[in-house]
Amino acid sequence: MSDSARRWLRVLGAIPVYAQLSVRGALVPRFQPSRPVVVARAVVLAEDGLLLAVRSDLQGWELPGGTLEAGEAPEAALHREVREETGLELAVERHVGDYRATGFWPHLARVYRCRVLGGRLRRSVEHRKLAWFDPEALPETLFPWFAAPIADALVAEGSPVERQEHHGWREIAQGMRIDLRMRIEGEGGFGVKPREGS
Repeated sequence: MSDSARRWLRVLGAIPVYAQLSVRGALVPRFQPSRPVVVARAVVLAEDGLLLAVRSDLQGWELPGGTLEAGEAPEAALHREVREETGLELAVERHVGDYRATGFWPHLARVYRCRVLGGRLRRSVEHRKLAWFDPEALPETLFPWFAAPIADALVAEGSPVERQEHHGWREIAQGMRIDLRMRIEGEGGFGVKPREGS
């Protein structure tokens, strides 16, 4: 199969992803319980840099982590999700902050600065790519809503911050644009310069 045909297949693969996300975005605000969805995210820093991941559905670089299960503490969810997604065991250095998103898929992201304790970096079914980046040279295809948590985590010390942002049509369009760039370019996406050994 030619490179052009493979590129078009990757782009066509976005259609069911966008349809599923549109349904979720339309239904979640209407049927959301009184308590918001909570996700735990890790800013993993090591000698190799900052760890980022690309999901298998909506493609763009993001922080590893995921949704808390019923009755699960945020740090327990963080350890479970990162272990499942990356194969790494982490030590939490500090709670960076809470990031509340309104609009499309309302949720609360609790973000932690972490360091690697052990394990071996490996991809999962949920993430198609993992790579280490220089924190001062992040990829252009990083989803923009991860910029503030990363910047806050790079500050050596500090009390947890609380931030709120609205995800409307502009943010949806930004996410789709990044996803399409990743699909057209292939595995790496435009502007991706991971560190050696990733």
